[in-house]
Amino acid sequence: MSSDIKVPFTYTIYNDFSTPENTQRLEKASKEYGFQLVNLSDLTDHPSPNYLLVLQKTQKEAIEANAGLLIVESDVTVQKDTLQALFDGAIERKDCGMAAAVTTDENGDINFPYLYAKGRKPQVYDEKKRFSFCCTLLTPTFLKAFDFHLLDPTKNWFDVTISHESIHKGFHNYLFINLPVLHRPHGSRPWKQLKYTNPLKYYWLKFTKGLDKI
Repeated sequence: MSSDIKVPFTYTIYNDFSTPENTQRLEKASKEYGFQLVNLSDLTDHPSPNYLLVLQKTQKEAIEANAGLLIVESDVTVQKDTLQALFDGAIERKDCGMAAAVTTDENGDINFPYLYAKGRKPQVYDEKKRFSFCCTLLTPTFLKAFDFHLLDPTKNWFDVTISHESIHKGFHNYLFINLPVLHRPHGSRPWKQLKYTNPLKYYWLKFTKGLDKI
């Protein structure tokens, strides 16, 4: 909310079946800070995660407004200039489909999901590898070129698919290593911490419960 943004924007938080206590906190904060709050429990009884529903809903709204879609996941902290700088960077590159801020840990070291970018200089890269939606802008031209209703509804996450579709449609995806954001992986989904603390249990849950499909 304290970002320096020079262009018109709508800030919406999607509450994907948080606890009643956290839902109450979000409703209070939305009145205090003036952001839009969408409680997905009002729209669906499908259990979390509901990324597909959010993507389809926001794509429709963005196209109708001739706007881009800038996704910031809840385990990411941006800097004051991050959002405007991503917007400006995308506008400067007419072939841009997606513009992503690189993620780092508290020490400023690049972390998951952009470990492949470790050691690079702090500049902008035309990237062929997959992007994450940690902090990523999808441009209006790309949003109009690929219908999110074509995404596989049996999956949970769509970062990889959509970033590949952007390139397939002839766009370029740009990774901004000069715009780092703080990423605390899976802060909103504690069970996924098992990937680091107990990988055997994580993969057992992943394959037996059908969780975390990419």
